[in-house]
This record gives sequence, structure tokens and C-alpha cells, in this order.
Amino acid sequence: MFKTHKVEIEWAGRPLTLETGKVARQADGAVMATYGETVVLATVVSAQEPKPGQDFFPLTVNYQEKTYAVGRIPGGYFKREGRPSENETLTSRLIDRPIRPLFPEGYKNDTQVIITVLQHDLENNPDVLAMVAASAALTLSGVPFMGPIAGARVGYIRGDYVLNPHIDEMPESQLDLVVAGTSDAVLMVESEAHELPEDVMLGAVMFGQRGFQPVIDAIIKLAEAAAKEPREFMPEDFSALEKAMLKIAEKDLRKAYQITDKQQRYAAVDAVKAKVKEKLLPEGVEEPEFSEEQVNTVFKHLQAKIVRWNILDTGSRIDGRDLKTVRPIEAQVGILPRTHGSSLFTRGETQAVVVATLGTGEDEQYIDTLTGLVKETFMLHYNFPPFSVGETGRLGSPGRREIGHGKLAWRAIHPMLPAKEAFPYTIRAVSEITESNGSSSMATVCGTSLALMDAGVPLAHPVAGIAMGLIKEGERFAVLSDILGDEDHLGDMDFKVAGTANGITSLQMDIKIDGITEEIMKVALEQAKGGRTHILGEMAKALSSSRAELGEFAPRIETMTIPTEKIRDVIGSGGKVIREIVEQTGAKINIEDDGTIKIASSDAKTIEAAKRWIHSIVDEPEVGEIYQGTVVKTADFGAFVNFFGPRDGLVHISQLANERVAKTTDVVKEGDRVWVKLLGFDERGKVRLSMKVVDQESGKEIAREAGDEDNDDAQGNERPAKRRPRRNRED
Repeated sequence: MFKTHKVEIEWAGRPLTLETGKVARQADGAVMATYGETVVLATVVSAQEPKPGQDFFPLTVNYQEKTYAVGRIPGGYFKREGRPSENETLTSRLIDRPIRPLFPEGYKNDTQVIITVLQHDLENNPDVLAMVAASAALTLSGVPFMGPIAGARVGYIRGDYVLNPHIDEMPESQLDLVVAGTSDAVLMVESEAHELPEDVMLGAVMFGQRGFQPVIDAIIKLAEAAAKEPREFMPEDFSALEKAMLKIAEKDLRKAYQITDKQQRYAAVDAVKAKVKEKLLPEGVEEPEFSEEQVNTVFKHLQAKIVRWNILDTGSRIDGRDLKTVRPIEAQVGILPRTHGSSLFTRGETQAVVVATLGTGEDEQYIDTLTGLVKETFMLHYNFPPFSVGETGRLGSPGRREIGHGKLAWRAIHPMLPAKEAFPYTIRAVSEITESNGSSSMATVCGTSLALMDAGVPLAHPVAGIAMGLIKEGERFAVLSDILGDEDHLGDMDFKVAGTANGITSLQMDIKIDGITEEIMKVALEQAKGGRTHILGEMAKALSSSRAELGEFAPRIETMTIPTEKIRDVIGSGGKVIREIVEQTGAKINIEDDGTIKIASSDAKTIEAAKRWIHSIVDEPEVGEIYQGTVVKTADFGAFVNFFGPRDGLVHISQLANERVAKTTDVVKEGDRVWVKLLGFDERGKVRLSMKVVDQESGKEIAREAGDEDNDDAQGNERPAKRRPRRNRED
């Protein structure tokens, strides 16, 4: 019989429960975690043996949300959950990043972590709970995992840090930060902030790390009662192979890593590797001392050591830079003149072409989440084609990396966007990475900021980003500004900081060792601030602020408000009226429930025509105003004119012309466009119009001689007095 074990603590004012032994008992590890009334199930299964020839650790983390968790049935024809949403993909990455470095080097057994949201109380975000549950399941599983870890969300509301704020508190927060780590070190940070200074961001990270300590204690307590026996795993001893390889390759590798050009450096490293294989894997020997897999693994370790030794010993990096220097930057805007906004941002051998497109309410992205339907007005899409690194590869839908890098850049830019009420456009930015050797996500931040400003989007301040690296050996460490791709792969940290001259808007950190200290983070943040300031200065040479006007090809959007009771009149039965306005004027029209109407077109005349049409439907005509209308019917006593939306009025035969008119059709016929003045309403409320007081060519009121008398009889006859011309209106 399986025995159930449960641990419960109070965490940030809500109960947290971790339970095992009841559900998913055939998995290596399974934990049901409950926080408030949000419930997730995390399971872990790891193969007993690695696949033959496997040269990497095949860890997959899958976070999945089920709509039954909020009492809903999925939409669509099949009525079941489909491909992972963007949020599910991002949360999977959020969990993967802090647990991956805690598996021992050399462990290559296929390992899968699946976390399922079973219930959502719409108050407590399940992402941090999913991370905690995954850590607990791994700790219980017997798999070689050097945890546990825990995570926490930190908000910054009215000057105070808040641990695990409720979902409805987040709109008030200047910060949305998730931090994960062990009992004594930080492993991962993901955040979006509103220009917060470095000390506030560092304080938030440390506040979160202190805040999740009770959770780590709870996982340890559960493991003491329910953990499986640890699997035996002994990493291979490569010391003899490494010693032999150093003799062959150290000198040549050091020379190779002094070549600044990426492709030439790679070619030199490949030549060294071929030399090593020729010596250690000689042709014709059936059973060499070392296998090809072992040689490949140790050569990779040796590359890392050469780079790391050089940096720590000399302070000089692969391309000859010191620790703080940023590579040469070139920024251009308006490179694609027919797009709404565009930029080319190049930093060293990393390059992004970013294009901004402005749309209307029809272009908003509808996102179906567990908390409800969300309309997104800002989209940032990141593409990383294989040619950017000089390789061939498969092209297809974006993978986890593309989605994650795009979201990081989105978080960096999002706090600087104008309010929807001030700038009623849907915005899409697309970053095409055309070269890559270093942080392409930070190049995307810089390029997107420039492209949006080129499009006339009124960003509060320009945004730039920089990627920091770390080399740490014992107590010695070096923080690197603007890391190269090799420094990322062979180093210990990827620390990305984006922001404005005033503060940080996004911070992301991933650690490949067992965590870093507050001291290292402080150094990295201060060094990143200097780099960010330099990059902003280089960007300003291309464009320092948003353009005052939208581009020639961008749509113009004007907003008007009508009474909510008039919305039905503008839409019409089955949408007939609004369709007619769109078809006749060519404008795009979006009507919201509060009576806000957005009219979009690249042609100002089109917008004005649509506005006049809508005004003619919802406004009341004013006595004394002049309107242009259409004769819809003639009679012996006058003509009926449609002059104001659906409104018709009578031009009495005596008001058709200044001279006597014998027959109505002598002056007008059906379909004629005429100018009329609204004289008023008779005792039955019927509209009285006049043509004779308006110049039919210009639409201006005809001035009368002084002394003319008003002879307004029951038929609506008027002898107008002299007055100044009135403005006219055209329906």
C-alpha cells in the first residue's frame, strides 16, 4: 500500500500544502501542491539508463493548463486543449531554467517533468506554485538532483515589496519579478519593471530569496518522510583524458581564442579538434583508449577552461576587449521607407532588423487564458533563422527559445508604451535576427525601441539592453559586459538587463553553476548600468526620441464618443449600417461597449467622411444650420430632402427658389444633391427646410438686404433678414 505524506505551512498569508502518495504513484516522483485554492500536480520520470551515444542531458519540462481548472470547456471544434499557449511555453521555460543546472554533469538519462494545473482560484498565479511542485517531485524521485529549489513572485506596491501578490494586485505594482534559487544562492530571475533603480531591483531579488526559504524547509521535511532511495550515479573520471588532451591542444586552442572574427575562430577551433581526434582516435585502431563521445565531451570542457583561464588571469577576452567594453554599435532607422517604422541595429557580430507596424482595434490579439479573455495591443515577435549563425536548418513555427526571447524583449519595451487612451493603435514589432554572436534578445530590445520611435509611437523613453556574463572559479570571479556567444556557452551566467536612462524595465538571469551571491549580482547590475548608458548614447545618434508624426503609410486613428444608447443605431440591424459606412468611406471602424468609436484610415478625408456619417446618425440637427442632402421625393407642394442621417425634411415649394416656382420639378428632381437650411419644426414636429436662402454652389447662406421682413406663414415661407454667413454641414 502507498502511504500519503503531507506538509502544510503558512506562506505569505496563505496556506501552502505539499502532498505525495495519493496521485500518480507510478511516476518516480509526484507531488500535489495547493496554494490558497490553486492546485497543481507535478510528476517526474527519468529513464534508468541513458540512450547509447547520447551526448547531452535530455531534460524536458512541460507545464500545462486545463480549462476545467476554472470550470470552462475549451473553445474550438474539438473541445479539448491543443498546442501549448505562449504562457504555457514561457512557464515551462521558467521552471526548466533553475532546475537544469542542479543535475550533475554527465547525467544523460531522459528526464521529463510534467506539471498540470488542476484548479485555479483566480487569485494565486499557478506558475510559482508549479515551480515549487516540480522541485518537490524531483527531490522525492531519487533522481540525482542537487536541490531542492523554490521560487517566489515579488511585487513593488507603493514603495513596499510584496511577496506573492494576488493577481488583482498586480496592476498596482511597479514590478513583476519571479526569483528562484536554493537555500543560499539565486539561480534564476525573470522580471518586468517600471524604470526601477538597480538597488530596488537587487533588493527585490534578495527579498524573494528570503521569502521562499520556508518552502525549501517544507520540501526537505516532505523528503525526509517520503523520498525514494537516491539512484547510484558516478560521473566519469576524465582526468587522464584531459591531461593527454592538454598536451596536444592547449597551445593551439589559446591561439585560436585570440582570433576575433567568429567564423575564422570556429574554423581554427575545428582544426584543433581534428588534430586531437587524429592523435587520440587513430584510424585503424579497433579499440582506442578513449571513445569519440568521451573525446568530444572533454574537448568541450577544455575549450571552456582555456577561455576562462585567459579571462581570469589576464582580464582580456576572446576578441581582445577588457571586461567592461561594449562592442562597436551602429544604429539606423527608416531603412524600409514604406513600412510604418524600421531599424537596423548592429552590435559587433550581432544584428537585428526590426519592423514596426501600426494597426487598429481589429488587429488586437485575443488570448484565451485561465483568468479570462485578454485583448493584447502590443505584440513583439522574434525570429532566429539559421543563416544568422552561418548554418542551415529547419524553418517552421517558433520554438521555445524564440518565444522566450521575444517575451523578454516585450517585457523590456512594454512599460514605456503610451496608454491605450492616448495612442489607440495596435502595435506589432517583428525582430529578424540577421547575424548572431552574443545576445540577440538585447539587440531586439534596442532595435524595437528605435523602430517604434521611427513609427511615431510616443515611447516614454528609449530602451536599451545588455547581456552580462560571469566567469567564476572558487573565490575568483569576473563579470563580463556584452558577452559573445562563446562567452555565454562557456561561462557561468547569462544576465540580461534592459532599461532606460532612468532605470530598469526588465531583468533576466540564468545561472549554470549552483547559484550566485548578492555581491556578484550587485557588481553585474552596476556594470550593466554603465553599458546600457553607453548603448543608449549610440542609439541616440540615429534617433533620440519618437517622431512627432506618424509615417506616410501608417493609418491615422481618430476617436469619438457617442451615447451608449446610440450604438445600436450606428451598427444597424445585423450590422447593415456600419458595413455601409465602411464600404462607402473606406475607413476601418471599431465600436466599443462604452460608446468609444475608433476610425482609422491613412486618408484624413476618409476619416472625416466616416465621422460626418456617424454624427448624422447620433446627433440632433440644429435649427439655423446648413446641411447638404439628397432629394428623395417630389410633390406638388415641395420636395422631401434626406439631410441628416436617416432624417428627411420638407422644402416647401415657396422655399425652393427666390423667384416664384410653378412646379417643383422645374427646380429639383429625385436624386439631386442640394444645400438646405433647417428653419425649424412645425406644430406637428415636421422638419421645415429652405433652399432659397442658401447658395447652391458654395453652400453658404445668402446675405439679405437690410429691411427685408420675415413672412413666415403656416407653409414655412420665410423672408430671411441679412446676416453673416453660417458654417455648413455635409452628411
